Amino acid sequence: MIIDLGASEQKARESASRQVISNNVSPKTGQGAARLRFPVTRTKKDKPLTTYQEEQPTLRIIPLGGLGEFGKNMMVYEYGDAIILVDAGLMFPEEDMPGIDIVIPDISYLTDNADKLQAILLTHGHEDHIGALPFLLQQVQAPIYSAALTLGLVRNKLKEHKLHEKADLRVIDENSRLTIGPFDIEFIHLCHSIPDALAVALHTPVGTILHVSDFKFDQNPVDGRLTDEAKLKRLGEAGVRLLLSDSTNAETAGFTPSEKELEKTLDEIIGNAPGRVILATFASNISRVQQVINVANRHGRKVGVTGRSMIQNTRMATELGYLKPPPGGLLTPDKMNHLPPNQVVVICTGSQGEPTSALVRMSRGEYRHLHIGKGDTVIVSATPIPGNEKMIQRTLDNLFRLGADVFYDELWDVHVSGHGSRQDLKKLIELVQPEYFIPIHGEYRQLVHHARLAREAGVPEDHIFIIEDGQCMAVTPDGVMPGDAIDSGRVFVDGSGVGDIGAAVLRERRRLSQDGFLAVAIGLDEESGEVIFGPELLTRGFIYMDESEAFLDEARELVWDVLEEYDDTAQVIKYLKKRLADFCYKETRRRPMILPLVVEV
Repeated sequence: MIIDLGASEQKARESASRQVISNNVSPKTGQGAARLRFPVTRTKKDKPLTTYQEEQPTLRIIPLGGLGEFGKNMMVYEYGDAIILVDAGLMFPEEDMPGIDIVIPDISYLTDNADKLQAILLTHGHEDHIGALPFLLQQVQAPIYSAALTLGLVRNKLKEHKLHEKADLRVIDENSRLTIGPFDIEFIHLCHSIPDALAVALHTPVGTILHVSDFKFDQNPVDGRLTDEAKLKRLGEAGVRLLLSDSTNAETAGFTPSEKELEKTLDEIIGNAPGRVILATFASNISRVQQVINVANRHGRKVGVTGRSMIQNTRMATELGYLKPPPGGLLTPDKMNHLPPNQVVVICTGSQGEPTSALVRMSRGEYRHLHIGKGDTVIVSATPIPGNEKMIQRTLDNLFRLGADVFYDELWDVHVSGHGSRQDLKKLIELVQPEYFIPIHGEYRQLVHHARLAREAGVPEDHIFIIEDGQCMAVTPDGVMPGDAIDSGRVFVDGSGVGDIGAAVLRERRRLSQDGFLAVAIGLDEESGEVIFGPELLTRGFIYMDESEAFLDEARELVWDVLEEYDDTAQVIKYLKKRLADFCYKETRRRPMILPLVVEV
């Protein structure tokens, strides 16, 4: 059987994965972080697995994010006194995270071992692989290695946080070879939806570890550069001890279509559009931008970009030679508005319904540069990131209200995934022929499907491990086996606050969003205990006060009852909460948050 280190601990895992552990503080208790410990040994048919001995040469693999979830990819490789970190990504907030801007991994393990961190390797420039860097670099420092485009995107991101001058950015490519401590590192070019994606091969004293991030076997990529199958095969023939591979599309049959297939669809839509065309995509999707430029040129249309991150990234990609702009360059919004609509294509941000993005503001009629109306064609060239579905649907509805003709992924092939589907994943395993396999980057069901696929591709069942964030693995001369577990979790970023919002605050926010609150303010004389102010009642999001006088009068009488029964302030607060909560539910079948404020003066 495939060794599943998540299933038998499912109940505990579900609880732990909901917790946010930041700076070793538990969101539930405010005390030291709760530790979820897995047994060092696991059983297979009542036979214990071989456990590693500390005196053996041991490579520890520690996932801090990206396993059992979509996004915040971050993997630690530790051998002796040296740590190599691969990727530092974020994830977007889910529906049950009101007010949260982004989610990043808990990096407590890295801060506790900051002196060991030798290098940060970035596989490519998407947010789920680089988005946590500004927060990571405020806590730890190490040289950052990646391809030129990825580092260009990183530099733009760090400028926003005023960290770009402190960062040690070092350009490498697929031909580079690094020796960092006990790690001999080489890179392999991969096709993805962004140029310069790389796999990382770590040659260590206990064997070669191949970390393959997002990829597909595209036979017609936009930049003409294929996934380097020959190098992957060479690594496999030399011997790969362990393969870790992206699982995002492990549920999707066949091979992922080529980016060229998408270009045919764009050609048809743009060629038949009667007026202006507005296409929304990720600002980091430089390959998609190039495709749109190519199609627009064929139809005699000028191309402009709008949205702050889109403008920054296209400018940077042009300077580095990754983007070939149309004759005359990319238009500014002012120039777009002075051309006939049937001569213009606009590329903008907002494919995920982000509230402040260009497309969303256009859909609300709040974007001063461009106004969408009848005759315009809008293309949303992306699939929804889990949790963003409602925001995208709301944006689509608004665009239809404005009279635009809207093309989106559910009905038209206006997006091609950058992630390999089942046949891509199986082909990789067959090329590499790893001794052991761990699926990474995906929600739990996707990890399971990928593990089953590895078994079909010839990896022995007991050499396949399904793990989640925080579960350490050990690679020794004897093989690959489970180790202990470390604290891992989600750190919420809300405005300028990082990690100061925990599970308890989120529960309060969800409750406030559902039933509002009822506050009662009372002033007591410190010596006599007599009421000298109030009780005053205030409610928001619960009932409309101007039309609820009878309800409020009854609630106020209940407050007086509690004040007459109890003379201890703590008791007053306790029973105000209980009795008001019971009263509110009895009268309204709602459960507002009760906020007693009792002040002694």
